[in-house]
Amino acid sequence: MANGGTPLRVALGDYPHTLPLKRGEITSPWLKLEFVEVKPLYQAFKPMVREHAFDASEMALVTYFQAKDHNKGLTLLPAAMLARFQHGTMLFNAERGKLAPAELPGKRIGVRSYSQTTGVWIRGILENDYGVDLGGVRWVTFEDGHVAEAGDPPGVIRARKGQDITDMLIAGELDAAVYGAALPKDPRLQSIIPDPEAAARNWYGKHGLVPVNHMVVVTDDLVRSNPKAVAELYRLLEEGRKIAPPSGHIDTAPFGKDANRKCLELLMTYCEQQKLILRRLNFDELW
Repeated sequence: MANGGTPLRVALGDYPHTLPLKRGEITSPWLKLEFVEVKPLYQAFKPMVREHAFDASEMALVTYFQAKDHNKGLTLLPAAMLARFQHGTMLFNAERGKLAPAELPGKRIGVRSYSQTTGVWIRGILENDYGVDLGGVRWVTFEDGHVAEAGDPPGVIRARKGQDITDMLIAGELDAAVYGAALPKDPRLQSIIPDPEAAARNWYGKHGLVPVNHMVVVTDDLVRSNPKAVAELYRLLEEGRKIAPPSGHIDTAPFGKDANRKCLELLMTYCEQQKLILRRLNFDELW
């Protein structure tokens, strides 16, 4: 077939291990990856879940768990795109006084959406490693989740249209807020978990994993109609990782089912605790 073979529409972020594919440095003799750029990338997740807008897409793991829970016709590939330690992602305004993890019950905490994977990780860490009772927290969200059928638990409220999470935190309308990779630079905003880098190192020593936020999914239609293309896509992703492996001794882009088992099992436990999935998914049914 001309121009590189069978076309696949793919939405992936820009990472050291994906850029060789996006730049055309890694190619397939019979598969042509047509990259669709979506920025910010999380805006690709809703159309992938609801419309199968792509053949393959990066996806937040909690979105995928909920999509699997509601039979949305997606299959996971064991290829991590984005992983990071989460201990520094919940901030408070130190100008308004100190706020410790144990003081969070009864407070108002902002998060983009309740099912945001970063939010699930930091809530799970606070509950399970710091003993925080999250039952009394009032969660304030700014968006719907990506899976329409997966509603928020009782007690989650929506900010008014046009409100900004950081402005609300500065003004004291929120006591804390959860952020993704783009942490605000305001020096008044500090981590709820003190010394988050040291805390993350200790957590890694206990759990032996880096929290993965995003992996890659493909449509079930593609799995059924062209399993060879799915296998070739995964091979290309692996080639990218070989060219640009994670630096240091901590693997921030684990590939393979076994390499991701502990992480996925832990995140599913957090999702159960936070009432984000109707049932615990079996590890083997994710793939």
